[in-house]
Amino acid sequence: MKTKAGVPEWLALVFLTLVWGSSFILVKKGLESFSGMEVGALRIVITFVVLLPFVITRISTVPVSSFRFFFITGVIGSGIPPFLFGVAQMHIDSSLAGVLNSLTPLFTLIVGVLFFSIKAKWVNVAGIFLALAGVAGLLTAAHNPQLGNGVLYGLLVVAATILYGINMNIIKKRLAGFDPLTTTALMFAGLGIPAALYLFTNNGFVGKFATDPNTWASFGFVAILAVMGSAVSMVVHNWLIKRTSALFASTVTYIMPVVSIFWGVLDGEQFLPSFLVWIVLILAGVYLSNRVNNHRRLPKPDSEGCGPMEDKS
Repeated sequence: MKTKAGVPEWLALVFLTLVWGSSFILVKKGLESFSGMEVGALRIVITFVVLLPFVITRISTVPVSSFRFFFITGVIGSGIPPFLFGVAQMHIDSSLAGVLNSLTPLFTLIVGVLFFSIKAKWVNVAGIFLALAGVAGLLTAAHNPQLGNGVLYGLLVVAATILYGINMNIIKKRLAGFDPLTTTALMFAGLGIPAALYLFTNNGFVGKFATDPNTWASFGFVAILAVMGSAVSMVVHNWLIKRTSALFASTVTYIMPVVSIFWGVLDGEQFLPSFLVWIVLILAGVYLSNRVNNHRRLPKPDSEGCGPMEDKS
């Protein structure tokens, strides 16, 4: 039952904004000792371990016919995006990744229109083009030749938000009947072991803990991201939707970039005044693309994410 947002709901919104807005700087700190692929796998393994008790206690309550949807959403929403963010942030600033992550609700709408019978109006279409123009402008303005092809790696983040959009629609269509904790736990159930095998068959990963004095600090940053940004925040986010509305909960999408930019500037990342123009275009486009459709209860982003579901990672 939906209620008017009170102090607990506003505190939950602030919590999500701070955690998910900080996820990109945590990825960056993890990359000081680990590769992008290692950061992605480590996020998955830690989250899997945290959620494993809930997998054990709840898996027997889930119909066998639903397992394939948990596996699909796990791979799409929580399996691939952490690797995309990890690799991308080896070449682009964390603040830029945070801004691009705000495209998740836009792609949730696009996927819903194309494949899930969601109807869009002209204002939604205008918002889509406005946001995409903002992305093109921001990637071009933020391109740093010294870091390689920044535009290409920025597109990896965009690809992650597309996967989040697909994931949210599948969850809404196929897994809406399960409680948030069951959904989150079982999405990671099929990811933990493959990710662990990748890490521990990678000869360089274990050795870093003995040879690099900064490894444990980087591990700590990734652990915070996995526990708070994936396991805890997912439950809080879904609780917030249940207590208020998807529209109120989605407000986090528009505030997160402020937090990610703050951390980036504090960490010495470049932020040009011209970036603001493109960021405003992106956020305005995302807002317009979802403005009319909120009453249709479109699935909202969880992260990344970090995200979403996530990770949001």
